Order: sequence, then C-alpha cells, then structure tokens
Amino acid sequence: MSSHHIIRDNQEPALIIANGEACSMDLLNELLEWSPLVVVLDSAVTRVMELGIKIDVLIGDFDRSFDAHYYQEKQYPLEIIHDHCQESTDLEKAFRYLVGRDFKAANVVWATGRRADHTITNICNIVRFRDQLKIVLYDDYSKIYTLPYSFEKWYAANTIISLIPIGTVTGITSRNLQYTLQNETLTAGYRTGSSNHVLQDGFVKVSYETGDLLMMECHD
Repeated sequence: MSSHHIIRDNQEPALIIANGEACSMDLLNELLEWSPLVVVLDSAVTRVMELGIKIDVLIGDFDRSFDAHYYQEKQYPLEIIHDHCQESTDLEKAFRYLVGRDFKAANVVWATGRRADHTITNICNIVRFRDQLKIVLYDDYSKIYTLPYSFEKWYAANTIISLIPIGTVTGITSRNLQYTLQNETLTAGYRTGSSNHVLQDGFVKVSYETGDLLMMECHD
C-alpha cells in the first residue's frame, strides 16, 4: 500500500482526490510523497482504494448507499466526515474541512476531465477560498491556481501560460509574455488570456486591480 506519511505539518499542502479524470501515477505519487494528509471525496473512494493509497479523511454527502464500517475497516484509522449540505459541492466541503483544520494549502487531483459541469465548477470554485487556502489543481496537462494581485515567477522561454478571468478582472498588466497586457480588462466568455507564452527565460510579472484571475500553466 502506498504511504504518504513522511511529514505531519499543516504548513505543507494536503492532497484532495476528487472524482474526475485520473492523472498519471507519476504525478499522483509525487504529490503524495510530501502530503501530510490525504482527503478523498466519497464518490472517488473505490477508485482510490483500488490504487492502494492510504486515505486519512473521507468526506461527502454520501448520497448513495454507504457502509462506513466497511471503509473504516479497510482504511483504519480513517476519519469520515458526513456533510449533508446540498448547497456546496463535495470539493468545497473538503476545502472547508481543511480551513477548519488550519491547513494553509491544498493540492487537488482528479478535479478535471469527465463531466464538463464538474470541471468548470471545480475550477471556478477555487477563487472562493483564495484568502483562506492556497489551492492548486493538477492534471497531466495543467497546473491551475488563483493569482495574487501582484505575481512574479521565473519561467523558461515558450512556456504556455493562460490568464483566465472568473467574471471580470480589471487593471491587468503583464511583463515577459508574447501578448502583453497594459492596464487591460478580461471577461469570461468575451475576452480571456488563453494560450499566451513566455518570451524569454526569466521572470514573468502579472498584476491586476480587481476580480479573480486564474493562472493556468499548460503543456500538450
């Protein structure tokens, strides 16, 4: 059985496994290696157990036949969080749980692919927790996270970068991107910053004034 119990520190990102398209085992094992806590959404538990991954927390509304005793026997010790709220997704429930545990960061896998409605909702909902939890969504082709209002990071030339607004984002300025923005506005559904790329090896800088802006670091 795979073990992720290398550290126990709430300053390290917890790992949430959702129920979208599975990522590669290389990516999953890389994230597991440094994760102090693995949280699995109830709809994914069978798939995760088949991979031999030790689960710490199982969370969801359990809106189907659910045998808690079975999973606790298979995964002991296992914390089961039964959240009945129908106004939030299971992924949001997991975010709230980690905030309550005083975690500062979370990596998320299996949150994209499969159902398009789930993918769009999962990506959009990370902005709701931007002031409480540093969230990064991973799949085999993308790394997605909310940008702070002033951002700077080193990239290799030609790295694909997309700046995706949730709603409307104003006052966007960028440096070292092929398509430079100068105090401009992006609006979901009308104008986005998809498929930009880094001009040269060095720091990319992005700043903006209002709204929620996602960074998507992508590769084919």
